[in-house]
Amino acid sequence: MKLSRLTPFLLCLPTSLLADPIDRDSALKLPNTLISANRQVEDRTQTSAANTVFTRDDIDRLQPSSVTDLLTRVPGVQVANTGGRGSVPNIYIRGGKTAQNLVLVDGVRIANATSGDSGLQFLDIDQIERVEVLRGSRSAIYGSDAISGVIQIFTRRSAQQGLRPRLRLAAGSDQTWQRNLGLSGGDQDTRFNFGASLDESAGIDWTHTSYPSDGDHDTYRNKSLNLSLSHNFNGDVEAGFNLLDSRGRSEYDNPYGRLDEGTWQSFSQAPYTDYTVSSLGTYLGAQLNEHWYSRLELGHSENRDRKRDKLSSESSEFNTYRDSASWQNDLTFEEHNSLMVGADWYQDRVHASTDFGEDSRWNRAVFIQHRFKGEWLSTELGLRRDQNQQFGGQNTWSGSLTLPVNANNDVLLSYSEGFRAPTFNDLYYPKYSNPNLKPERSKSYELQWRSQLSEKSRLETSVYRTNLRDAIIVGEGSIPRNVAAAQINGFEAALHQQWFGWQSNLSLALIDPRDRDSGHTLARRARRTLSLDLDRQFNQIGLGASWQAVSSSYDNETNSNSLSGYGLVGLRSSWYLSTELTLDLKIDNVLDKSYSRALYSYEGTNYGYREEGRTWLLGITWTPAL
Repeated sequence: MKLSRLTPFLLCLPTSLLADPIDRDSALKLPNTLISANRQVEDRTQTSAANTVFTRDDIDRLQPSSVTDLLTRVPGVQVANTGGRGSVPNIYIRGGKTAQNLVLVDGVRIANATSGDSGLQFLDIDQIERVEVLRGSRSAIYGSDAISGVIQIFTRRSAQQGLRPRLRLAAGSDQTWQRNLGLSGGDQDTRFNFGASLDESAGIDWTHTSYPSDGDHDTYRNKSLNLSLSHNFNGDVEAGFNLLDSRGRSEYDNPYGRLDEGTWQSFSQAPYTDYTVSSLGTYLGAQLNEHWYSRLELGHSENRDRKRDKLSSESSEFNTYRDSASWQNDLTFEEHNSLMVGADWYQDRVHASTDFGEDSRWNRAVFIQHRFKGEWLSTELGLRRDQNQQFGGQNTWSGSLTLPVNANNDVLLSYSEGFRAPTFNDLYYPKYSNPNLKPERSKSYELQWRSQLSEKSRLETSVYRTNLRDAIIVGEGSIPRNVAAAQINGFEAALHQQWFGWQSNLSLALIDPRDRDSGHTLARRARRTLSLDLDRQFNQIGLGASWQAVSSSYDNETNSNSLSGYGLVGLRSSWYLSTELTLDLKIDNVLDKSYSRALYSYEGTNYGYREEGRTWLLGITWTPAL
């Protein structure tokens, strides 16, 4: 289907349809709502996407050290770091690699257009209101990158009237110091939030054996700023903007040295990265008439990376910039049928010390989705058409069927297609690229069972299969090629239970991710993962514990280098000294477990990147009443 054929249809849709204005700021505080699945506020149980939601209350209770730490609690999500704080994380959702996951901040794409990394390791957890994780392809809604899943981060918001200041100070192991300052408030029509933070740590030595220059601790420094403002003009029109900016410096080890003519040349280095990850989004939402709600969003994101070396004048710079626009219309014929139609546009630009063959490209798309909700079944059918300057057109479909077995049990069947456009590094990096690459493509099949076992117990399970073709791998001469095919089979379960005053969250994932040609297991994907969080409030004192177990995996595609499994235990507590003052203490990796999630090679021997051992953090939060 051509883009030109879809556009007139979208523009001629009837306007006499029903939709309600949506207070998103208030919805972000609620655990049982979801925005990312269909880019509109809905009940979590009504969406076809397997999902996990963390609210600000969850973040305060779990006390994660980072966004990636929070993600390890999601069934089907694995994180493989390449060192301590500030290291690049490999994030695998249902076996898909990092570049096959779409990452949004307040609806704005933030992934680096050259490497595909999103910079999640640089986002300060204190500036975040909510994290939503969708498991499974959503390319029919979002287009490129959403093959394996979607991670959306919402910045801090205010949903209350009056002024509410906050101040947090924390100190911990590895000379960690955190300072966070914020102010939120507003009235019935206007709301705002401002937050600023400084996070510093002496870090750890990321590598075991390499040049003496790599033997020092790799420090980390992060300065973050968050600003949001929204205003309701007359009950039918709302406008606002959201800003998140994180920048700082991260030292790292590079035992490989430098890539020269396709081979790594080793030499002493003391490298570090000056980074910036920022996003700015603005929106206008309007109840155009009794039957039609429309929302226009504009966005700009930057992912800047400048690498330098203390022992030489060598430096490199890779900065990517993205401008975007989205127009979405939420329509309902009557109480059983609804329609979502819209259009997306974004343009990527690259400014780098390396001379890329092309330094910009655009993507435009239209999408449509129909949803029917009945007493005996519900359906969802979506179509999206992307037109990209580099690879041309791409259609993606999705469909789902929900069968309510009874009031407490639902069975869902779904099919979805996904694709990922090659990055600028894949296409245009001098000597090590292939401008003829095609997009990666996927087809996924899923069966879900969702059960409210009791008033205080809920179980959500999924069985799925994903077939991936035209996967991009680096072949002979370090040139990327579309040669790989993979099949990923998996099972996920999430059990939420309250018993004897304790709140528990258990997540289990079993996965079989295989290269279809060789039969080998995909690299750095553990076949079994399990996580458990237990929390209870005793009047002014809160206690909690976490347990995470990860089975063994392989570090390379040939399965010749293995990574041992591991188990981690964490403890946390909080003490409400008054209505304004709170103390919190957490200890991660209580047993001081030594483990690695990725390997590196040095002089013919494989070593594991260091992960942090036992760490602690003590903090105090002051929220004075004004």
